[in-house]
Amino acid sequence: MDAGALFEWISFSLTSGIGVLSLNRPPVNALNRVMVGEISRWLDRAGDEIANHNLRVVVLRAEGKHFCAGADLKERRNVPEEKVELLVSSIRETFRKLAELPVPVIAAVHGAAMGGGLELALAADFRILSEGAQVGLPETSLAILPGAGGTQRLGRLIGYSRAFFWIAAARKFSAKEALHYGVANWVVPRKDLLPTAMNLAEEIARNGPVAVQSAKQALQKGLEVPLKEALNVEKFFYAKTIYTQDRLEGIKAFLEKRMPRYKGE
Repeated sequence: MDAGALFEWISFSLTSGIGVLSLNRPPVNALNRVMVGEISRWLDRAGDEIANHNLRVVVLRAEGKHFCAGADLKERRNVPEEKVELLVSSIRETFRKLAELPVPVIAAVHGAAMGGGLELALAADFRILSEGAQVGLPETSLAILPGAGGTQRLGRLIGYSRAFFWIAAARKFSAKEALHYGVANWVVPRKDLLPTAMNLAEEIARNGPVAVQSAKQALQKGLEVPLKEALNVEKFFYAKTIYTQDRLEGIKAFLEKRMPRYKGE
């Protein structure tokens, strides 16, 4: 999947099952309509690579000084009031597609990830922040609220009271504070940000892709329903792994004391 020939504000590379999706609208990677549309189209195209077992993990990163400063407010200033909701809905839908991507997504965040930028990172499965990063949802200071999934994903991630504090106070939080609250999974020096994300991606990509994808879906869907129903969700996705060649390969490799060679079959 050659994103270079298709897109202006994002780029993509794929090596050994690990895809690196880069925001490339420096210095702050503000989310304008064109950029959001490009991310959405890339997500639509990613399905073929996943189905062919070529794409097993995605690392989401950014060029420039900041990961993503959020919505492009210069563009938003010229959007008629009656079209604002449609614009925000397109961002929300794009982030939904990212969150529901079958493979794991790792966000590598440096600089600022504010508003829609943090909402983008929240749609990933894991967030690694550089030591100097700042994150937050400042929308209430602009008399609006996070509208691209922020109220729902943050609440599910860290709980109601903590999430409401983040949103109502509209503060900027340091990487250390984000780790304390559970918004960040890891905080590393800036120079180690991408290597850490890639090492995690490689660790995950070595495992059975059907199993990893099934586990992601079981977790996501199970958290939406009561425990009794969630156990049936787990049963359903576990059954998907039983009749795979990868399961047999895993057992064989264990007995032969070697690394398994999983093909997603």
